[in-house]
Order: sequence, then C-alpha cells, then structure tokens
Amino acid sequence: MRRTRAKDHSAAAPPPVPRLAATAGSASRRRPAGRVVAGAGPGAQDTAGFPSPVDVAGVDADVPAAIAHALEEVLADRLGRARVLDAEFAGELADRVARFTREGGKRTRSQLLWWSMRACGGGDEATAVAALRIGAALELLQTCALVHDDVMDGSALRRGRPALHADVRDGCRGGVSPARAARFGEAAAVLAGDLALAWADDVVADTPLDPWTATVVREVWSDMRTEMVAGQFLDLSGQLTGTRSPSQALRAAHLKSALYSVERPLALGGAVAGADGRTLRALCSAGRCVGMAFQLRDDLDDVFGDPRDTGKSCGGDVRDGKPTYLAALAVERAGATADRQALEVLGRALGNEDLTPAGLDEVREVLERTGARAAVEAKIDRLSAQGLRHFDGARLEAGAAGRLRGLLTAQAAPRAADRHRPPTRPDPVPGAAPAGSGAAEGGR
Repeated sequence: MRRTRAKDHSAAAPPPVPRLAATAGSASRRRPAGRVVAGAGPGAQDTAGFPSPVDVAGVDADVPAAIAHALEEVLADRLGRARVLDAEFAGELADRVARFTREGGKRTRSQLLWWSMRACGGGDEATAVAALRIGAALELLQTCALVHDDVMDGSALRRGRPALHADVRDGCRGGVSPARAARFGEAAAVLAGDLALAWADDVVADTPLDPWTATVVREVWSDMRTEMVAGQFLDLSGQLTGTRSPSQALRAAHLKSALYSVERPLALGGAVAGADGRTLRALCSAGRCVGMAFQLRDDLDDVFGDPRDTGKSCGGDVRDGKPTYLAALAVERAGATADRQALEVLGRALGNEDLTPAGLDEVREVLERTGARAAVEAKIDRLSAQGLRHFDGARLEAGAAGRLRGLLTAQAAPRAADRHRPPTRPDPVPGAAPAGSGAAEGGR
C-alpha cells in the first residue's frame, strides 16, 4: 500500500452548516481539551475523544468490552441527535439500530483491527482512541450488512432472535394486514441499515488522524464498502441465474465477506498504527487467505452446523439457492462422474424455499458422497496455512502478534462439534493405526 499525502488547498472554507446537536448531557459531548491526534506531533488537538483516558493495557485485557464502551459513546451521541429530529424515528428506528449493534456477536472484526494496530507497534493513547473508534465503526458497518442481508435473503432469524425486519413486522398494530406489515418491516430494515452505514461513516470521518493516516484509512474504508456491495450483488445475481461455477462462487465470497471480515480490519489496524508498506502487504495477504477460509467455513456451517451454535436457520443457503463454492463444487463433481441421482437431488433442493428437513439430509448426503465437503475442508486448511505463512513473514511486535495469530487461526475453525458429521468408530480395531489417524478431513 503506497503512502499518499493529502494536498493542501488554499480555497476559502465554505460557510458553516447548522449541525444537529445531541441532547444535553450526552456522554460523547463531555470531551477533554488537549488530546493528541493519532499519528500527529505534540500540540495537535483531538475534537472527538472519549470522556476519560484510555488504558491501553486494560483494553488488551478485554478488547470486546472496550469496543462496547466505544460503541456506547458513539450511540449515545447518535441517539441524542435522532431524538432532536423526531421521537418516533428515534424510538422505532434509531433505537433498533443501536440495540442490534449492542447485541452483536464476538466483535471479531474490531478485535482484528485492535490487535493488528498493537502488533504494528501502536500503543499510545491517541492511536488507541482512533483504533477503538474505527472498531466501533466496523461494528456499525456489520449491522448494516447483516440487516440488509436478512432482508434480501428473507431470513427471519439472526443471532438466535428475530431479524430486524421481522421484529418491525411483528410489532405492527392497528389492523394492519400481514402483507403491509411485512412490506413495512422490510422497508424499515433497509432504512435501518442505511442509518447504521451513515453512522459508521460519520465515526470514521470524525476520528482525528494525521493527514497520511487519514488518507490510508479512508481509502481502505471506501474500498471495503464498495467491495461489500459488489460481492452482495454477485451473490444475488448467482441466485437469480442459478450459476454454479466454483470460480465465480469464490469471487463473490471474496468480495462479499472475506475482504471485510478479515483483510480490511487488519489493514485498518495497521494503517492506524502507521505500519510500513511491507507490513501492510503481508497483513493483507494473510487476511485475504484467512478471510476466504472463514467464508468457506461459514458455508459449511450453514448446511452442517447447529442453529444453536450458528444463530441462523440451518440450510438457508440451500433454500435460497445461493451460489456457494460448496454447492458449485458438488454440482461440478456430480456432473463429472455422471452421478444423475446427485444432480437430481441438487436440482430439486437448490433454491427450493419449501425444502424439508429430510430433503436437506439428502443434500448433506450428496455433499459427502461427491467429496465436495471434504474438498472444501481441505481448501480451508490450505488457505489457513497459507495465510499464517504470510502472517509469520510480517515484522510485528511479538506479544500482540501472538494474540492476533490466535484470532486468525480461530476464524476458519468449526463453531462447535458438528452434529451432522458421521460418527467415528468408538473402539480401535486391533492392529489398526492409532486412533484419529483416519479421522474425516477437516475434523478438529
């Protein structure tokens, strides 16, 4: 990644535009004076810091809690602004966005950003503040992606709870017809995702950074947003056309999830810390491989995982006809071996919204028999190993690098024991190889 510096412009500043003001007492408005801008020399002032000093060692001990605190600072300010506009908008839409974001998962993307920053030598308070704020922005971006994804997929469940559009729909009262309630829920969810994205962009734009760091961070952020949209479009286009090309499936997965789930958070953390080009390239290469492994694992979990572990309905990708690499590989292998029965099962199931549990079991059997599942497991292992080789070649701070490496290793691991994996033989056969030497590929 080449460093580019922002140019100075001598044009007169535009007249000030009236801004929404948060309600009195909003936490994010109680800002101390004299804070240092991340990456800048002494004397640069912070205009968007936290109300209390950031304890970097304390953040290291519990990054998700620190990100949650950063989110509270951001959300308190944004909700205050929303209430100034309109109470109904704030209560019915803005509050839902805040609640969805607060109830997020493991904060993996923001953890990757934090430990990338730390591994690249960042550790002063101003840099920590910037990393936490951009980590909070990543969580809001994730809210946008998930809320919109659930609408496009028609998914009623998210994180074990009703999806946002389903929650809005079910809250409609006053004799509203089911069709109108459903339409309103979907439209409100589109607006909720837009609002989350706007808030995320505002947080990044308002984070104090020196000119070079700001340029790199905002370029990465801009690219990431466009990549997400491109990947989602390819995913939808594949569902419409029924395309089952493994190479196209990998391309869509790369753009839709792999980049913004792993590679871009690593790049953002390194950029905030002021990492050099060689280090950023190594982190991006590692994140690209691990991110793809993460998406392939997600595809497997959708078919073979347990909703209690994944938080989503099992078989959603199959019923939606998503052009996953797993499905494309199964179709390709069945065609290459003229396995008509497998092709018939896949033809009936992929894109069948009314697929029964028994029909999904048939799909699982085909994925096993064609070797598609084993091939995906093997590809996950190769990508993970390749990513870690790239990572190990980077010049990083040892302690933080170990934490970051552990996070990367965990990205492609199964979320829990796979209840759909065929049972292993409980007792070893006399004279056979040691137990575990013949375990199914990908078992961990």
